[in-house]
Amino acid sequence: MVKFYSSTDTYSYPFPAVTLAYFLRYPNPYSTHVLSTDTISRHFDPETQRLTTIRLHLKRSKLPSAVIKLLPRSLLGASASGDTQTYILEKSVVDVKEGWMDTESRNLEWTGVLSVIERQVFRRPEPQVPEEVKLFQGMEGAARRHGFLNFGGNATGTKIGVELNGETTEVESSVTLHSHVGETWRKKRAQAQEGASSASSSEEEQPQKMGFLRSWGTATLQRNIEKIGLTRTLRSQPNAREGMKVVLERMREGGLVGVLEGMRKDREAILQGRDLLKKDGAPRVDEE
Repeated sequence: MVKFYSSTDTYSYPFPAVTLAYFLRYPNPYSTHVLSTDTISRHFDPETQRLTTIRLHLKRSKLPSAVIKLLPRSLLGASASGDTQTYILEKSVVDVKEGWMDTESRNLEWTGVLSVIERQVFRRPEPQVPEEVKLFQGMEGAARRHGFLNFGGNATGTKIGVELNGETTEVESSVTLHSHVGETWRKKRAQAQEGASSASSSEEEQPQKMGFLRSWGTATLQRNIEKIGLTRTLRSQPNAREGMKVVLERMREGGLVGVLEGMRKDREAILQGRDLLKKDGAPRVDEE
């Protein structure tokens, strides 16, 4: 049983701006649950012109109450209350020459209950132009793509921002949700049978809930957990897109300096526990 979500979107910004915004998207007013981001490794291949980055995000999250009600406490462990922090592993590959970026993020916690894999593919659309003019546009287009940040005129006090030249970036997003709770349940049950002679107090809830799960069926349980995860995905994906748009707008108005200043203010607001609604007009969320 696998639940699948997919969507397509277009950003009205050139490809280099969108890829830069992706790496600078945390924090923003729509991701106040992201506590930290660390780069584990980064490698640029001069031959293929591809940049590979692996990052680790620490997020404040919460198990849906519906999932907590479905599963025995023995399967949830320390997260039985629902409040916890989770690590998300992200891998991205940017091809500067061909103009695409492929990203994949996956949860490192609760994988025995539900694994969530999110993939995004960003692409620079191919211009629809006659063959005879492609040669001449190639050099001009490359210059425009690599010069999307306008540093000119800074001495006169003008803002350093993104030059909107009509280029767009397409993105395809997909999320795959797969529950492994049946496998975890079988392992836990085998361990419980082996240690039946030294049963702990957790067994007091085992007969009722385990009996309920057996009568319900593993397949039905997995489908319900995946459905709950899909509902959360449908709610969080719009927030993720809006967060990217906030970063891109900051980049358009103030360039890299504007993005970094916005990140600083968002980080201060998160640490101080301020509500960002009045300032940015964005809802404060606990998950993405």
